[in-house]
Amino acid sequence: MPLDPSFIGRTYPPTSSYEVSREKIAEFADAIGDGSALYRDPAAARAAGYPDVIAPPTFLTIINLASINAIVADPELGLDYSRMVHGDQRFTHHRPVHAGDLLQLSTHIEDIFLRAGNDFLSVRADITSVDGEPVCTTHAQLVVRGE
Repeated sequence: MPLDPSFIGRTYPPTSSYEVSREKIAEFADAIGDGSALYRDPAAARAAGYPDVIAPPTFLTIINLASINAIVADPELGLDYSRMVHGDQRFTHHRPVHAGDLLQLSTHIEDIFLRAGNDFLSVRADITSVDGEPVCTTHAQLVVRGE
């Protein structure tokens, strides 16, 4: 059954916050094989003008998953997770993420369309500090395979 296009424009507000830690940044940098001192050494990060160690650009994938989960968990939308694949992802950073940040995200369904029997959802997540400062805007395209 195709997804309902009346969900275009639906917003899922923040439900929690995520505290960025030095440990999580280092773990992520290790996982992607990036040895930059900016991700591990507070003195190196401060010398480069940052308040603390910064996160690799794709670190926000960790909390961006919450935006996808919010949509998947919406029973009214009726998305079948077992048929979903991730089609695209991009990040627009407004400032670097650093240890000590307390972040939240709002998720928006920007588009739903049907192509070749598959549903496509275009999703935007606005990641901000808990004080409302823009940190990053992410865009993802989710594909729900037709039957």
